[in-house]
Amino acid sequence: MGKPVNLNRYRKQKARAQKKARADQNAVKFGRSKVQRVEEEFDQNKQRRDLDNHELDE
Repeated sequence: MGKPVNLNRYRKQKARAQKKARADQNAVKFGRSKVQRVEEEFDQNKQRRDLDNHELDE
């Protein structure tokens, strides 16, 4: 007969692994330097201005 296993240990290990994976995804998604954030904000504002300039006035 096999050795008994503690299922709580495996459940907690699985939960930790899922949290780590989610943390890694968030680090990639949100982990940007200040320079990168400012450049991206500038690009978004420029795109918005360019789009607004192409609107037709009625």
